[in-house]
Amino acid sequence: MGVTWTVTLHDATEAAGAAAVDAALDEVERLDAILSDYRPDSELGRLSAAAPTARPVAVGEDLWRVLERAVAIRDSSAGAFDPTVGPLTTLWRQARRTGRLPQPARLAEALAATGPGTLRLVPATRSVELLRPGMRLDLGGIGMGYAIDRVLALLAERGVAAALVDASGDVGASGPPPGAEGWRVRVDPIPGAPEAAGGAVLLAHAAITTSGDARQAVVIDGRRYSHVVDPRTGLGIAGPAAVTVIAPDATAADALATAANVLGPVRGRTLLENEAGCAGRFVVGDGAGDVFRVVTSSRWPDAARRRPADP
Repeated sequence: MGVTWTVTLHDATEAAGAAAVDAALDEVERLDAILSDYRPDSELGRLSAAAPTARPVAVGEDLWRVLERAVAIRDSSAGAFDPTVGPLTTLWRQARRTGRLPQPARLAEALAATGPGTLRLVPATRSVELLRPGMRLDLGGIGMGYAIDRVLALLAERGVAAALVDASGDVGASGPPPGAEGWRVRVDPIPGAPEAAGGAVLLAHAAITTSGDARQAVVIDGRRYSHVVDPRTGLGIAGPAAVTVIAPDATAADALATAANVLGPVRGRTLLENEAGCAGRFVVGDGAGDVFRVVTSSRWPDAARRRPADP
């Protein structure tokens, strides 16, 4: 999936643990062949290449599950997260390389191929319709989280009760290590931000993800933009800005972090307050990056340590 994966776990023997890690990484490779938007031969890539589809296209269970969750979070976030954003992310990657904003005509064309009206799910047949030419689905804001959840489920089936899966900063945990309350996960959202914007949380039966421009940003015409695209405008989010989200599962943490980053601290905080078991911490800087403010939701950081039966 284009990032480094680290699986840390406690098992009965070293051999059993090594076998469990191998199985976990095999599962990541399997899901990459389904969900990757960089691989034209992935199930997602083949589906996008068929747009507009002449009829609903049946998809596999994993792709269906991710698309269902993606559409649900699209709707709850009023479009701040959208799995049809692919044409816009492609255009924005070009803008970041050239240092120039997209041409209005090309931006309008990409916007016409995105949005709720372009994608239809058919639950009765577990199939998908892509309704506009030029569509490209992009699950970069949710697929990694789903893969983490599937890895943790696989490890649980193998009897591993304590595991931490880190996909280059997207982190999911099952039970805590022996003798501990949780896994210690450090969060450093933006270099130069105040101490309150960083620190560590103890994570158990939960997931944590940060969405921001600390590592991927571009300055165009004197303004800093994130690599994260606002599906409603087609442009990167103005920064510096980052949000860290804790959620009951990594699928939700991944997508909600992207949505909350797009919405900003006021509407993003409301979104997270309305999602069961979720919490967030926003770090927003002024245009020069000299002054930062930190905004947290009411459940931060209590959501980081949950029992399996908690909501």
